[in-house]
Amino acid sequence: MKKHIVTIKNRTEELPVLQIGDNLSIAFFNLHGNVELTEHCATHIAQLVKQSGAQVILTAESKGLQLAHCVAKILAHKFYAVARKSHKLYLQDGLKVTYASITTKGEQSFYLSQADTNLLRGKIVAIIDDVISTGESIAALENLCKQASATIALKAAVLAEGNAATRNDISFLATIPIFNY
Repeated sequence: MKKHIVTIKNRTEELPVLQIGDNLSIAFFNLHGNVELTEHCATHIAQLVKQSGAQVILTAESKGLQLAHCVAKILAHKFYAVARKSHKLYLQDGLKVTYASITTKGEQSFYLSQADTNLLRGKIVAIIDDVISTGESIAALENLCKQASATIALKAAVLAEGNAATRNDISFLATIPIFNY
């Protein structure tokens, strides 16, 4: 299996390169189950959130969850908001947006519960995730913030993938390429 080496704030990680389409592969970054890596990344993302003045963190299910949890803990936030990828019973009175994803075929949706909508309403928000690639999911999270009447102070990820690394509206800790093979 092909591997890609990335250095995230002085920590080196070896990522497997996975094919996700015809002539399209990515360096797969996964925080699930990796406590040390998650805490390392959260420490640096928390600094960005603190500098932004954000009052609430919003993340996407599922790979952003443990990152958001650790960042919230570091910053002594009692709650953070989570955009869910599937509709649950408790989401009936919340918000919904649709988007496209590089790693999932077809149209995707984010659902925000009424409780999380209320948590965001009128607040200064930091949107955080593991990887920003096409920007579609970040744009969907921005849309949820707008619907909830929240102000976005920061859009941040551990990694910026491909062209996302050239964007000046996001913050990130390191970059990874998209492979055309």
